[in-house]
Amino acid sequence: MKITKGFLIVLGVLAIGLFLLPKARADQWNKKTKVTFSQPVEVPGAGAQILPAGTYVFKLVDSQSNRNIVRIFNEDETEVLTTILAITNYRLHPTSETILTFKERAAGTPQAIRAWFYPGETWGHEFVYAKTRAIELAKTTQEPVLETPTELANAPLETLKTAPVEAVEPSGEVVEQAKVVEPAPVEEAKAEPTLPQTASPLPLLGLAGLLTFGAGFAVSLFRKRAA
Repeated sequence: MKITKGFLIVLGVLAIGLFLLPKARADQWNKKTKVTFSQPVEVPGAGAQILPAGTYVFKLVDSQSNRNIVRIFNEDETEVLTTILAITNYRLHPTSETILTFKERAAGTPQAIRAWFYPGETWGHEFVYAKTRAIELAKTTQEPVLETPTELANAPLETLKTAPVEAVEPSGEVVEQAKVVEPAPVEEAKAEPTLPQTASPLPLLGLAGLLTFGAGFAVSLFRKRAA
């Protein structure tokens, strides 16, 4: 009985590890983040799309060709509220918590989300607004805003992956993206990965090997005790 119980405990611990690792890797790959807003906020979408105060889930779209398409879900992830085109932004100092930046608006007006930074990373995602809305935001904030001439509302994912992105001044003049986003230092730009390290299968293979070793050890122990 003791042998069998020990055998089951070993298998149970290893099975839990095998279950948790893929989940951790998935969260790091899609940057899943749960955010609670205490007041309404504006996000890119159809016109001035407003999210009421509440809890939402941010995720990167599962795409290897474009790591800057963000989806916002309701709290239980049963509904996609908007799919957002973004471009890479850079910050010098990563933080241990999620950071959302906003475009300042008039009092009583929902703040418009500007960028999303995942904990521990210097690379973030600067949100792109539809052109007409971007010009309106630029006039309100008196600073350039990223925009795309592509119609964002209900745009297919493949369209978003190749949509052109520009920056627009309050006057409507198109300017360089560098006026909106922070360029990375040369060494950081060279080191930017196309795929996150957590997407590697090596940790999973290592855990599978550990599971095999543990199971073999438990069986060997069982046979010795039984003999």
